[in-house]
Amino acid sequence: MRKYGLSFNLIIACTALLLVGNLGAKEIIYDAEYVKSYNQHKTQWDKEDKSLQKRLADLQAKTGKKPNIIYFMWDDAAYGRVGHPMLSKLTGIDTPNIDRMAKEGMTLTRMYTEPSCTPTRVATMTGRHPIRTGLTQVVFPVHAIGMPNKEVTIAELLKKEGYKTAFYGKYHVGDIDGSYPHQNGYDETLFTIYNQFGSQFFNKDGEDTGATIGFTKPQQDQLYTIDEEFRNPGTIPWAAEAKAGENAKQFNKDYSYEEQLRFVEEVHKRSMEFIKTSANGDSPFLLNYWWHGPNVAGTHRLGRDSDSSGGGDGDGMEYMDKRLGEMFQLLKDEGIDDNTVVIVMADNGPMLEFFPHMSTFGIYTGGKGAFTEGGVRVPAFVRWPGTIEAGSVAGDIIHVTDLYTTFANLGGAKKHIPTDRVIDGIDQTAMFLNGDTKGRRDYVHIYTGPLLAATVKQQFKRHWVGDRPGLAGKGFFDLYRDPKEIQPMMAQFLWAWEPFDSMKARHQNLMEEYPNTPITRGKPFEGIDLLPQEREVVTPYASK
Repeated sequence: MRKYGLSFNLIIACTALLLVGNLGAKEIIYDAEYVKSYNQHKTQWDKEDKSLQKRLADLQAKTGKKPNIIYFMWDDAAYGRVGHPMLSKLTGIDTPNIDRMAKEGMTLTRMYTEPSCTPTRVATMTGRHPIRTGLTQVVFPVHAIGMPNKEVTIAELLKKEGYKTAFYGKYHVGDIDGSYPHQNGYDETLFTIYNQFGSQFFNKDGEDTGATIGFTKPQQDQLYTIDEEFRNPGTIPWAAEAKAGENAKQFNKDYSYEEQLRFVEEVHKRSMEFIKTSANGDSPFLLNYWWHGPNVAGTHRLGRDSDSSGGGDGDGMEYMDKRLGEMFQLLKDEGIDDNTVVIVMADNGPMLEFFPHMSTFGIYTGGKGAFTEGGVRVPAFVRWPGTIEAGSVAGDIIHVTDLYTTFANLGGAKKHIPTDRVIDGIDQTAMFLNGDTKGRRDYVHIYTGPLLAATVKQQFKRHWVGDRPGLAGKGFFDLYRDPKEIQPMMAQFLWAWEPFDSMKARHQNLMEEYPNTPITRGKPFEGIDLLPQEREVVTPYASK
């Protein structure tokens, strides 16, 4: 039973009737903290939403169809690394196309993600914290886990409104049947099963550069190795391609830097072709172009295509920026620039453990995997010429799950959002179209794996990790005055002890009514037609 108390339960019950997006439809079940805020601002937000829906309808009448949506995401970058030329110069790189995008669109200064790759990706796909879907860890070869097929992705929502859908690039939300993008709403796909570390570095080159130790035969114990199958074989798939309704086919031939770049260039080629073929059609489109580039390896191997002095990931940033520039030019050439929403963002903070290949630059403390701001505050920009104000800057909190609900609203698909589960994503159309201070979120819960590690409310943050029983620990931070979280406080925030406890309780109590999905396991690579393999990989997980 939920423990909100009678009065709060009555509020929730009444609010359920008011959160109905369409007559006759069930309400979206939002997390309790948003419901609490909605009750305070209902009249204002409902009025604003009516105005926003009219604007969207007018835009559709003008262009003849709903807006196209391009979602570009890349790996591992600190806030400020791109989009702010003065800061970029500090790390020896130039990204003129992302900088131009910031001038032509909106900079999201408080975009929160999950602390690492897989959790962020499943969160934005489903509009739900990864704890709810069971996929709280990064998927590496061969974990035999994945996003549950019963989750409803943004692609599945938009397809119901006639959108063409494509996924190209780094997927990384499962290596089991049912979790692949062509099984979850995407018409055509070329996708990775794992991240780009293995595809670049699980080989002799990786060992020669010190990026990997002990993978290839020469670096194994030459005298005392008994288990010859301890390492996964170098023939397993890390990339595949498929169309909806078909079996996937393994794309990668091996684990090498050359294969990595072949994949990256093919992803770019197919993304550009998809835009071209979709531009003049009757249907709007959703394109997930999730960069799987060599963001830690540099491009010097095949001829250096960069003036960066920022090391391996500096080269990779400039390489990526050039491809983005080509995409933006294509939107203009095809005449769909003003009817295409483009969001460009990183999935989490930098991988600090990979210095010096990866820059340690950061305004905030921590990087990939951390619950401090440096792990979850990322560069993010959104552009929609003529609709989103050029050069605007939003200081509102936005979480990566919000893109799910916002894209659904922009595409007229909000009525298709499932109503049998908690949705963490909040519709941020008001912020996108009306600008700074118009966001609908002033909080975020931050998980590391299955652990609720911290909570942000307004400009304040409380670390749950390290808290002590019986008395609030010295784990409160003012993120405006102490963005690096180096000056924990307690006495000054005794007023906030119980309000933060209540936030946590409301969030966790809702999980009793709508339980989290356990981790989903299966036999690895089922549903993928494999190239010849050295041997079959047998895992202990599939039977669980």
